[in-house]
Amino acid sequence: MYVLTENFSLYWQGFLGTVQLTVYASLLALVLGFVMASFRVAPVGSFRVFGTVWVTVLRNTPLTLLFFAVLLGLPRFGLVLPFQVFAVLALGCYTSAFICEALRSGINTVPKGQGEASRSLGMTFTQTLGSVVLPQAFRSVIPPIGSTLIALAKNSAIAGAFSVTELLGTYKTLSELGYNIIWTFAWIAVGYLIITLSISALFNVLEKRWGITR
Repeated sequence: MYVLTENFSLYWQGFLGTVQLTVYASLLALVLGFVMASFRVAPVGSFRVFGTVWVTVLRNTPLTLLFFAVLLGLPRFGLVLPFQVFAVLALGCYTSAFICEALRSGINTVPKGQGEASRSLGMTFTQTLGSVVLPQAFRSVIPPIGSTLIALAKNSAIAGAFSVTELLGTYKTLSELGYNIIWTFAWIAVGYLIITLSISALFNVLEKRWGITR
């Protein structure tokens, strides 16, 4: 217990860093995932191609390589931002590909006849997607999206290798101070457990609430 009590401020700083990365990257991933899912089912061929390329490239690129490309590559093109912002970009873009596929799978569960009926009433593609398709697809994609965001929270540990303050990175300082490595990682694991269980609880509530409204 003394490992935590004597270094609570260090753990707390790392915990908050991981929470911030998770929240900001999740918001970015949800927005980009929605946009790319819309592209993948859009009637415009160029949009479908762009969405397909986005998903294919990001899903098949190791996250660590993407971190190197964003944190070390973008500054060479004159884009200089705090490392935390770069980490959010890397995590958000990477996770958006998985969010996109989860949303697309939900969209595909909606009968095509409903989209055709909406268009016959004069509704645009955007109106059909937002008012008819997505509300029906939403409940079926809550569990996979929740699982994807839990994975994002754990993937944020990679950011510590790029000078970004996060929970796993606290072990370096504590190891240098001579603390027991087993208990150091044990308290780090507790921090990640709190974050992932909170995300899981949130999505369980959303799923139950949406089920009642249906």
